[in-house]
Amino acid sequence: MDGIVYLDNAATTKTAPQVVEAMLPYFSEHYGNASSIYGLGQESQKAIDQARERIGVSLNAAPEEIYFTAGGTEADNWALIAAAEAYEAKGKHIITSCIEHHAVLHTCRYLERRGYEVTYLPVKENGMVDLEALKQAVRPDTILISVMFANNEIGTIQPIEEIGRLAKEKGILFHTDAVQAYGHLPIDVQALSIDLLSASGHKLQGPKGIGFLYIRKGVKIRAFLHGGAQERKRRAGTENVPAIAGLGTAVQRAFTGLTERMEKESRLRDYLIRRIEEEIPYCRLNGDRTERLPGNVHFCFRFIEGESLLMLLDGKGICASSGSACTSGSLDPSHVLLAIGLPHEIAHGSLRLTLNQENTVEELDYTVEAVREAVERLRGMSPLYEDFVKQEKLK
Repeated sequence: MDGIVYLDNAATTKTAPQVVEAMLPYFSEHYGNASSIYGLGQESQKAIDQARERIGVSLNAAPEEIYFTAGGTEADNWALIAAAEAYEAKGKHIITSCIEHHAVLHTCRYLERRGYEVTYLPVKENGMVDLEALKQAVRPDTILISVMFANNEIGTIQPIEEIGRLAKEKGILFHTDAVQAYGHLPIDVQALSIDLLSASGHKLQGPKGIGFLYIRKGVKIRAFLHGGAQERKRRAGTENVPAIAGLGTAVQRAFTGLTERMEKESRLRDYLIRRIEEEIPYCRLNGDRTERLPGNVHFCFRFIEGESLLMLLDGKGICASSGSACTSGSLDPSHVLLAIGLPHEIAHGSLRLTLNQENTVEELDYTVEAVREAVERLRGMSPLYEDFVKQEKLK
């Protein structure tokens, strides 16, 4: 097949041409500082206001509840650290899950070093948070629950409505890292009782280096960056107007025809899953089979190393990953796969394929063939697989 087959959309997405077009005027034409009172600056402010409005509409939130950040990691850090500081008089106990993105997990470790106590909830085999464990973990001094909307590796969508309802009943703040879900699933922060939500532009064909934090009106949360009065004195620094304008356009694109796009991606996803399960033996689908992101496919293949598989696929022009792009240099198996009960030797053989609406059945057919050939080649070099096949023949 000519060209690249891009199946790593969970890592980042291609910036849409319409997004690039929306950004360009704010580099050289409407380049004024949005804090300036003259007309050139106010053109920049209009772009910021429009993007804030579009994001608010997409979440059923007010525009003034949207605060721009440099991305999902900053938004996660801000939500956890600033909320913990603001509510520490009530208590210093935080609840999260053991499969969160490291932007949340490492922030929780930082807070632990500062005297906070964190409970890391277990998950079921499908990657779903155990709601009974959550109920048992709640204490009088619990001030924050942070559970991701959908997992970035295995794609499992969490029971956000139930978690939000419990948090609201108990008077606990609820934060969700929606970096993988925003722009790919409908999200209503009112219906789901979400107090804080993190998102990132480059996961929905927007630019890199821009994201936002939704903060429900009335939630006490301190400034994260100190300096000027930008973002209503909560996030200092001159606004990245081109990126904000691009994010606004990306949001408008993502939520126009979202239902149809979800249906198309889900059909492609299920087609890819079916072919791999039918044609490649000794594989395991990770994550919930139905409650999963529309474009997420995640498998483990026994008797192979995921990194070797990725290199062989790269040689065929296929872009894929073994898990989170933020841990791509690590030799340790994914903390998510270990949390759902996989042994190290199986967790090492992981492959994540994440699609979007632009992928074709032809590309997926080509990918299945390439994966099958690569797995067969790697297993052919494995003494463990050879012994396993001998034992199977004796049964």
